[in-house]
Amino acid sequence: MDKGKREDFMRQAIALAVENVRAGRGGPFAAIVVRHGEVIARGTNTVTTSNDPTAHAEVNAIRAACAVLGDFQLGDCDIYTTCEPCPMCLGAIYWARPRRIFFGATREDAADVGFDDAMIYREIGCKPEDRSFPMEQLLRDEAQAGFVAWREKGDRVDY
Repeated sequence: MDKGKREDFMRQAIALAVENVRAGRGGPFAAIVVRHGEVIARGTNTVTTSNDPTAHAEVNAIRAACAVLGDFQLGDCDIYTTCEPCPMCLGAIYWARPRRIFFGATREDAADVGFDDAMIYREIGCKPEDRSFPMEQLLRDEAQAGFVAWREKGDRVDY
């Protein structure tokens, strides 16, 4: 796909982000999922209107695209997002396994208007016991039961 078409998709995402803010539905973020040159899903940030801290644009777009495709992976899709993904969204993107991702603004641009994820990036590199939120491991041996069941499941769908 040529650069002009990619820029058109990014402009669609940017317009969606601006409209989301003006309509009062959430933050200044939007994402679209494109497959074979066609938009198959859109998502905007709806954290404050849905009272859901996971309702980021990329997560909403991935959920919508997976519903359209009937699949939990987006291998032949591209994601266009108006800002460099936060750690949560980046994790969701990796799990969805799209072909490519394009982003507009940087995480520093987001921090300049109050969306600072620097603490989360720092925390990811810490051992659980060194994180700012208390974390305590409990019942590790018993928790293995889920993994044993998974390992023994003959018809599982690996991801």
